[in-house]
Amino acid sequence: MNRLVALCLPGGPSYVDVIRRIWDEGDAVFPVDQRLPKASQADLIEHMAASAIVDSGGEASIAGRPVETGDALVVATSGSTGLPKGVVLTHDALAANAQATNSFLGVESASDKWLACLPLSHVGGFSVVVRALHSDVALEVHDGFDAGQVSQAARNGATLVSLVPTAMNRIDTADFRKVLVGGSSVPSVRPSNVVATYGMTETGSGVVYDRRPLDGVELRVEQGEIQLRCPMLLRCYRDGTDPRTDDGWFPSGDAGSVDSDGLLTVHGRKGDMIITGGENVWPVAVERLLEHVSGVAECAVVGRPDPEWGQIVTAVVVPLANPPTLEELREQVKASLPGYCAPRSVELVDQLPRTSLGKLQRHRL
Repeated sequence: MNRLVALCLPGGPSYVDVIRRIWDEGDAVFPVDQRLPKASQADLIEHMAASAIVDSGGEASIAGRPVETGDALVVATSGSTGLPKGVVLTHDALAANAQATNSFLGVESASDKWLACLPLSHVGGFSVVVRALHSDVALEVHDGFDAGQVSQAARNGATLVSLVPTAMNRIDTADFRKVLVGGSSVPSVRPSNVVATYGMTETGSGVVYDRRPLDGVELRVEQGEIQLRCPMLLRCYRDGTDPRTDDGWFPSGDAGSVDSDGLLTVHGRKGDMIITGGENVWPVAVERLLEHVSGVAECAVVGRPDPEWGQIVTAVVVPLANPPTLEELREQVKASLPGYCAPRSVELVDQLPRTSLGKLQRHRL
C-alpha cells in the first residue's frame, strides 16, 4: 500500500534526502507549509489524509488514505471557497515538466546549478528540486528567500533560479544564467535572461515560457478561458475529483487570448483570487476570520494594484462604533493563515454592495 507522507521540515539538503527516501519506498510526498501555525498544519495533514508524518523528531504513522502507484506529490492549493484542495501529481507528470523546462533552458549537468529558494510547499519551489533530480544537475536548497543568501548562492556557482517578481526585484538578475519568474505580474520590460512563466499547481509549475507553450503542451482559449492539455497535468485532486474535460483539457480559471503566432496573453483571473508577491490568497478564507474581529460589522477582502507586490490584500470594512485597527485585522489572520494572507490596507465604508438576495458584489468594491 502506497502512503502519503506529510513532510514537516525546513528547506535544506536533508529535505531532498528525505524526498528521495520516500520516493524510493514507493510513497508520495505532501510538503506542509511551515509558515502555518502548528494547529493549522495538523488540520491540513488530516484533511489530506496523510498516512505518515516526517518532522525533526523522525517519522510517525497516522491514520490516513493510500495513494495510487505512480503518485509522487500532493500539493495543497486553495479552491474557490478557500478550502484546501490536494493536487495529485504523478512521477510521469513531474518528469514531463522537468524535462520540458530543462530542454527549453538548455540545462547542462556539467555547468549548471539550480537554486531552490521559494517555499517548497508550493509547486513553484518544489519543481526546482524535481528539475535538478531529473537532470542530474547540482542543487542548492534554501529555507525560503533571502536576498543576501541568493546572491551568495550565485557566487557559489548557482546559475538557475525560480522566483516571484517581488523577490526578483531584490536581487541582481545578472548573477544568474537564467531566472524563471512567475506567480504574479511579471514586468513586460525585463533583462534578456529573465523568463516569464505561466502555470499553476495543477500543471506541476510553469508550462508556458515567454508566452510560448513548452514541448508537449497544447493551449486553447474557450469562451475567454485559458485551457491546457499536456502530460504535466494532475491525475486528480486528493478527494478523487478530476477537473479535466472528457477529452483531457484543464480549464485554468484564467482569462486570456492566443494570437496568430500562438503566443499567450494572460488577462487575469476569471475569479476573485488575489495574487500578492506570488502567493495565492482567497478572499473568502480571510473574510471568515476578519468577521470575528471586534469592531467589524461586515467585511470584504479584495486585491488592490501595487507596483511591487502585484496586488495587496485589502480589507474593506463596515465598522461598528469602534473601528478595528489594521494591526488587529492582521493579527487575527496571522493566527490561522500565513502572514501573506493578512491585509496590508484597510478601507472603512458605510455598506458593502450587495444584490437583492444579499450576495456580495465584489466587482463593485
